[in-house]
Formats: sequence, structure tokens, C-alpha cells
Amino acid sequence: MVAEKKTAKPKAEKKPAPAVAAPAKAANPADARNSLERRNTIEGVVVSNKMQKTIVVKVDRRVIHSAYKKYVVRSRRFKAHDEKNDAKVGDRVQLVESRPLSREKRWVLRSIIRRAPQVAEVNA
Repeated sequence: MVAEKKTAKPKAEKKPAPAVAAPAKAANPADARNSLERRNTIEGVVVSNKMQKTIVVKVDRRVIHSAYKKYVVRSRRFKAHDEKNDAKVGDRVQLVESRPLSREKRWVLRSIIRRAPQVAEVNA
């Protein structure tokens, strides 16, 4: 048997990588928003402000009951950071999503939409 010499195939020349163009400006204005505007926001009513710099906000949502086809109110409570302790019980507030601030706090108070009516406290 005669061993044949294998000749190396000529390698194809590498083409230069195409130049990367600068990213075009976003056509959709929603993409042009900054990171704070893209974060999720929720609205709810303050149910507790007894902690320091923390409020508890109750958020209601309406869902259709699967069997009865009627609207049912489902609620959930979120703990939110209130740096200035501005929000009082009964205020309607807007929260914005943030990084974890504690074990349960993932929201920050953005604004107070409507203040609760002032009620004189009576010490009984």
C-alpha cells in the first residue's frame, strides 16, 4: 500500500468584520424614556404609617370571578419607603418599583395623589 500524502486545502481568506454603526435614535418614544419612567408604578391607599420611613399601601384590583362572571375586588398590601414621612393613613399615593430596600420593601413613594380628610382625634 502506498500512503498518499494529504495536502492541506487552502484556507479561505477572512473577510473584515463589518463596521458597527452607531445605534439609531429610538423610533418609539416609549423607548426613549429614562429608567425611572420605565419602572412599574402602582396606586393605592395608605393603611399604616407607624414604622419609621415606611408606609403600608393597600392596592385593590378588580377581577372577574371565573364561575359567577361578576367583578370581585382583590387586594394586596405593599410596604413602601417614605423618606420624609409625608404620607398619612387614608392618603391615595403612587409607588414606583425600586431595588430591595429591606426584606419586604421593594417600592418607593413617588407622590401623594390625594390627601385624606383631616379628622380631629378624640382621646377617650
